[in-house]
Amino acid sequence: MAPRQKAKMMTFLCFISVFLFVFPSFASPTLLFQGFNWESWNKAGGWYNFLQNSVSDIANAGVTHVWLPPPSQSADNWGYMPGRLYDIDASKYGSQAELKSLINAFHQKGVKCVAEIVINHRSAESRDNRGIYSIFEGGTSDDRLDWGPSFICKNDTYSDGTGNPDTGVDYEPSPDIDHLNPRVQKELSDWMNWLKTEIGFDGWVFSLAKGYAPNITKIYMDQTSPDFAVGEKWEDFLLGQNEDSHRGDLKDWVQAAGGVVKAFDFTTKGVLNASVHGEFSRLKDSNGKPPGMIGLFPQNAVTFIDNHNTGSTQNEWPFPSDKVMQGYAYILTHPGVPSIFYDHFFDFGLKDEITKLVVIRNRNGINATSSVNIMASDSDLYMASIDDKIIMKIGPALNSCSFLPITNLEIIITMDLGNRVPSNYQLATSGNDYAVWEKK
Repeated sequence: MAPRQKAKMMTFLCFISVFLFVFPSFASPTLLFQGFNWESWNKAGGWYNFLQNSVSDIANAGVTHVWLPPPSQSADNWGYMPGRLYDIDASKYGSQAELKSLINAFHQKGVKCVAEIVINHRSAESRDNRGIYSIFEGGTSDDRLDWGPSFICKNDTYSDGTGNPDTGVDYEPSPDIDHLNPRVQKELSDWMNWLKTEIGFDGWVFSLAKGYAPNITKIYMDQTSPDFAVGEKWEDFLLGQNEDSHRGDLKDWVQAAGGVVKAFDFTTKGVLNASVHGEFSRLKDSNGKPPGMIGLFPQNAVTFIDNHNTGSTQNEWPFPSDKVMQGYAYILTHPGVPSIFYDHFFDFGLKDEITKLVVIRNRNGINATSSVNIMASDSDLYMASIDDKIIMKIGPALNSCSFLPITNLEIIITMDLGNRVPSNYQLATSGNDYAVWEKK
């Protein structure tokens, strides 16, 4: 390149850098979308083919990453007891060609795809000479991922393995894999990199991340370099008893896993579930910050309202169905990386309302590390200013008639939704018991 061309190029790159710094909202913050539910495996014609029809709607909502179900052959319908990891054609969700076509369709829209990775355990293909299921088949013509009893943790409750002790919690329905085995680490990393190069995936959701030590997660992060990764570390949540330790454990896991991988913010999920039942005072901790992981380590927190386990047809820990939009009004205006659930977006008919909130988030550059100034946290009202750019409220009332400072401005909160806000703010969107204002 000629010196003059180099100079022009450097000037252009400098302009772009300054532009993105001054106008951060043009670089969309990360937004995750869970692109399946618990019944997706049973969709007539295959889930991958069906989801093709929704690619545009998902992309137009400002989604940057779509989370897809476990892709491999599995002993169960859902993909959570995988066996032949390279055998994508045997998945209940569709064929390898259909999966690649779906991923390509998302990529054409600028949306990256994240695979749920189930590596804590595997379903064996056949029995060994003891009659125990402990012989694994990788799904290829060679011996990749073809393992035996020595690859199973020796204290596993399902199968009497001869490997190292388990470094995490036991998963009783399938043999737990010995992740301290160098061959396991290499061959699983090779498979994950194959999912990137051959299938087109860009990142991972680490399923049952507490099944092995966080330093094991770091190994797979280092060896696969995902664009985005989040771990599912779901621990018991005791409302009003362990919020601080619960979110602290999530932070500790992230840091022990190398500090790059994110974690689903189950603490925020638990507190928010309860708060919308007239307990909005729970949404402020003793330091005046959000009570979940987003109040402690927001840059690595992935917030969500429901997923295929907590909601869908499993309903293990569902968000109150009549208050779902209050939940999204919270996570889509607050720090962390929000995740939208397929069921809410499509089946609940909330696509337009959720998309409006995403547009406001992106327009104002709200991101994973945005600052929160909690203005009110009472029994029936939560109100906050985020980055001094937007104001949001959830709850059935604005029950304070007091003056509240916002960056040297005073606002009067009155009882109805037409309340006066600073003159340089205007209502951006509102719905059942939620509202968001932004600066004009």
